[in-house]
Amino acid sequence: MTNNNPIGLFDSGIGGTSIWTKIHQLLPNESTIYLADSKNAPYGQKSKDEIIELSIKNTEYLLNQNSKLIVVACNTATTNAIKELRARYDVPFIGIEPAIKPAVSNSKTQVIGILATKGTLNSELFNKAVELYQDTKIIEQIGFGLVQLIENGEIDSPVLFELLTSYLEPMIEANIDYLVLGCSHYPYLIPQIKRILPSHIKIIDSGEAVARQTQTILNEKVGINTSLKKDIRFYTNNNPKVLSEILKGKYPIEEKDF
Repeated sequence: MTNNNPIGLFDSGIGGTSIWTKIHQLLPNESTIYLADSKNAPYGQKSKDEIIELSIKNTEYLLNQNSKLIVVACNTATTNAIKELRARYDVPFIGIEPAIKPAVSNSKTQVIGILATKGTLNSELFNKAVELYQDTKIIEQIGFGLVQLIENGEIDSPVLFELLTSYLEPMIEANIDYLVLGCSHYPYLIPQIKRILPSHIKIIDSGEAVARQTQTILNEKVGINTSLKKDIRFYTNNNPKVLSEILKGKYPIEEKDF
């Protein structure tokens, strides 16, 4: 099945590029459009209605660019808005949720940690997922301030490292053996996280699972790009410099008001 239209992705800023990278590695022939809604970051502190409204805005922008499939590359938007998006539009949506299942399945201590935004941890979708795992102690921690620091280009700052340490030390003391990253911004913090966590604690994010699911939906429902041409576009509505740095200057960034 052939479909040469692009895959659309959106996030509350630059974090979803961690998802985009995994998709691009697995599906290098596909055209992609990435929307960094940095002007409205972080979504995690907003109300459910605001998150739905922003998700609709981003979706309509991507649909106007003929996206054949939309990846909601944001845990907060997925857990709060994907149900409404699927009800409203015909295009397939792929969401990103904290990878609780593999952590619980493989945990030896039956204690896992989840670092996520307030919007994700308070969502109905997340809480339904947690209820499935009554035999495992799940320590939830809101990553207050982390997204904003990442959006400001302060990934390596002492302030961010101190914040991370304060969030992770109680989990270490509680004997976690898995840490689930519940925000697409957080994979960019893995080098710092590894400086804090003992080496036996494994870190899980959802990027590869989302890429595999995208591949499945393309093959089974949507169609793949068989053209020799591919178009990779990145749009941001605030601070293109930080997005360019995250992408190591490999792709042009267009600043747009959306």
